[in-house]
Amino acid sequence: MAKPILVLDFDGVIHSYVSGWQGATVIADPATPGMVKFLRAAVDAFDVQILSSRSKEPGGIDAMRHWLLREIEWHFDCSFAGSSYDFDDALALYNQIKFPTEKPAAFLTIDDRAITFTGEWPNIETLRSFQPWNKKPTTIEAVKLNDGLFQRIRKAWGSK
Repeated sequence: MAKPILVLDFDGVIHSYVSGWQGATVIADPATPGMVKFLRAAVDAFDVQILSSRSKEPGGIDAMRHWLLREIEWHFDCSFAGSSYDFDDALALYNQIKFPTEKPAAFLTIDDRAITFTGEWPNIETLRSFQPWNKKPTTIEAVKLNDGLFQRIRKAWGSK
């Protein structure tokens, strides 16, 4: 039986996207906290597919794939050092994730720039004042702090 499709937006959901858009092939920020742990659980229940505005841009999918594999490898290196997890486990997780070029018929989508339609149309001012989680003043500083911590840890581990 086929698993239901879970679509995950890339920027702002998988990738913290603190630096904003710098081009389809430039992915400057770390993963959102807990991303790999979530993916490990999600692939058991869903056909996980990552979609982005980058998906239709030249080099966009390749850039997301490279970034995701690096993030998964880094997570496995840091989280499971000395355990039975290794590169093969990271690669197995990575290989279960798809990167479509167009929006699939999803069971569910997780996106930082969406509002659930409840059957009632939202107020236009509510829409105009919308802010994704990583643009709200209280989370911007927390994400920047996490980014600085990630960069220091990566430098200590000798990673890019």
